[in-house]
Amino acid sequence: MSEISYNLAAIHKRMELACKNANRDTAVVKLLLATKTISAEKIKIALGAGETLIGENKVQELKEKFDELKKNSHQTHFIGHLQSNKIKEVLKFADCIQTVDRLSLAEKLQQRLEFENKTIDIFLQVNTSFEKSKFGMEPQNALQLALQVSHLNRLKIKGLMTIGLFSAEEQKVRKCFQLLKKIQLQLLQNQINAEELSMGMSGDLEIAIEEGSTIIRVGTAIFGKRPHPDSHYWNEKISH
Repeated sequence: MSEISYNLAAIHKRMELACKNANRDTAVVKLLLATKTISAEKIKIALGAGETLIGENKVQELKEKFDELKKNSHQTHFIGHLQSNKIKEVLKFADCIQTVDRLSLAEKLQQRLEFENKTIDIFLQVNTSFEKSKFGMEPQNALQLALQVSHLNRLKIKGLMTIGLFSAEEQKVRKCFQLLKKIQLQLLQNQINAEELSMGMSGDLEIAIEEGSTIIRVGTAIFGKRPHPDSHYWNEKISH
């Protein structure tokens, strides 16, 4: 068994145990492979082990890995901050965008999708930790933005996404996830079909699952430490 396959099995075991402890069906919680800076070769090992969902942070990486990965059945979610000038490119290679956090971005996506006669699944990103260093809309604006976006017929709202607080204090992390769940309920009450919650990573996936996550995003715990800063993909990150 490869190291990646071993790590995948360990993550799935943690997810299954968390679901059991939270009295949730394991089938409703999916694993998304966070593949920033990870080579296509390593990703293919994970896909070969049965994984079907990957998440890229950079449009350049999304583009570069596409041809190598397209023979492996999978879905690709864009999970990085999306700049308006990258919309055309991201729509070529992503099946879903998890980071829609402002009306101007949604409207530009709608405009491009109308031109291409396409639709795309999206998640609305919410900054539930209230940290200025993180992207995502303020929680109090989520319902209003969701209602506005719901009128853009090329965008299909599938759920909400957040990055939990990086903290050893479990209760503070839990509050981030509880807040996203609360916002989800508001959206559902307003007939916005936000069924998915993308929240939780390797360090806090158990808490996220307890609070209702349906997609866990894990990278380093599966693929190991990210490449050295002089690597190709790191240089792409610095230059874009």
